[in-house]
Amino acid sequence: MGASGGGVRKVVDCRVCGGTDWQEVVSFGPVPLANGFLDPTDSYDGEPYYPLGVISCRSCRLLSVTHIVDPEILYRDYPYVTSDSDTITRHMRYVADTCRERFGLSPGSFVVEVGSNTGSQLMPFQDAGMRVLGVDPARNLARVAAERGVETLPDFFSAETASAIARGHGRARLILARHVFAHIDHVAGVVQGVRGLLSEEGVFAVEVPYLLDLFGQNAFDTIYHEHLSYFSVGTLVSLFERHGMRLFDVERLAVHGGSILVFVQRDDGPWPVRPAVGELLELERRAELDGDAVYRDFALNVDRVRDELPALVRRLAAEGKRIAGYGASAKGNTILNVCGFRPGELEFCSDTTSLKQGKVLPGTHVPVCSPEYAKAHAPDYYLLLAWNYSDEILRKEAGFLSGGGRFIRPIPKPVVVSADAL
Repeated sequence: MGASGGGVRKVVDCRVCGGTDWQEVVSFGPVPLANGFLDPTDSYDGEPYYPLGVISCRSCRLLSVTHIVDPEILYRDYPYVTSDSDTITRHMRYVADTCRERFGLSPGSFVVEVGSNTGSQLMPFQDAGMRVLGVDPARNLARVAAERGVETLPDFFSAETASAIARGHGRARLILARHVFAHIDHVAGVVQGVRGLLSEEGVFAVEVPYLLDLFGQNAFDTIYHEHLSYFSVGTLVSLFERHGMRLFDVERLAVHGGSILVFVQRDDGPWPVRPAVGELLELERRAELDGDAVYRDFALNVDRVRDELPALVRRLAAEGKRIAGYGASAKGNTILNVCGFRPGELEFCSDTTSLKQGKVLPGTHVPVCSPEYAKAHAPDYYLLLAWNYSDEILRKEAGFLSGGGRFIRPIPKPVVVSADAL
C-alpha cells in the first residue's frame, strides 16, 4: 500500500441540509484515487491512498462519502474523457434534442454546461446555432474543447464564476450539469450561481446517478472520491427549495447503470410541476429511503461481492486461466481496489482512451493497453469493469465469445457470461 494522502478532510456537516446525524453505511478503508492512473515504474511506494466510505444523513437522506479530497488534486489534470461509445453519443444527442424541443431553445439561445469535459455535449447545441460556453476546471480538457471549437472557461463553477459569465454573455436559457453535480462539495454556492445566471424562463438540467438504482444494481463501484453525493429525488427537491429553486420534472434513464435527469427552475419560473416528480417521491417513500434498513441491506450486498468476486477470479487463475480487465474506468478501479485485488492478478486492462494507454491502474498497477493489443493477446476471461456498457460490449466482442472467450460481469453479483448470452 502507498502513502496516506494529504489534502483530505472528514465530512462533518451535510452539504444539503447542514445536519450532523449520520448513519454509517459502509467503509472501504484507504483506497487510491479511482482516476489516479500512474506511469509504469519499479516502485509505487509513494502512491497516495485516501479513506473511502459512505454515510447517510438522517435529516435529508443524502448519501455522502466520508472524506473529501481537495478538488485541486482531483481535477486540474484529469484523465476522464467523455465516452465516445454509441450509448453515450446517442444519450447526449437525446439530452440536447429533449432540452431544445421542450424548452423552446432557438438559434442564439445561450447554453452553459458545468463540467463540460471536452465539449461533446455542447456541440449539438452549437451546431443548431446556439451560443455555448463550457466551464470545466481540468485545464487539459478545456484546451481540447477549445481546439474543437467549444469555448470553455477552465475554472470551477461558483457564484462568482456565474456572475462573471452573466456580465460577459448574458443570462442562460439552459444550464447543463451531466454527471458532475455529484462531484461538488459546495452545492449551495453552485445552486446560487445557477439561479443568478438563469433567465426567468431558464432551466437547470442535472443528471446524476440515482440512489434507487445504486441500491437496486448494487452499484457500489460508483462510490469513489470524486463522487461526493448520491441523490434521491427527495434530497434534490429539498436542496433546491433551500436556494429558491423548484424541481419541476424528472426522467429515469438507463445510462451509467441508472440515472435521473431532473429539470429545475427558479421558484418564480413558468414551468408546471410534472406528475413524474410525485411518482418518484412516492416510489422512494415505498422503498423506505428515510429509514436505516435499506442502507444496511446495501452494505450486506456489497460485502457479498467483495467476497465472491476475488474468490471467483482466483479460482479461475488456479485452474490456469488467463484473466484481463475490460475497460479502465474509474468504476472498474473501485471494484478492483475495494475487492482487494493484488498486482498481477489481471494480465492487462484494455481501454479505448489514448490518455490511459501506457499507464497502469491505481492500486493494482495493471498495465492499460489498446484494444488492438488486447485482441492480439486475448485472455480466457475478461473481467468486465465497464459493466454499465455490457450490452454494447458483448455485441462488439461477439467474435471473442464465439471463439470460447468469457466475460465476468461483477455487478450486481458476479456471473460468467458466454456466447450463449448473445
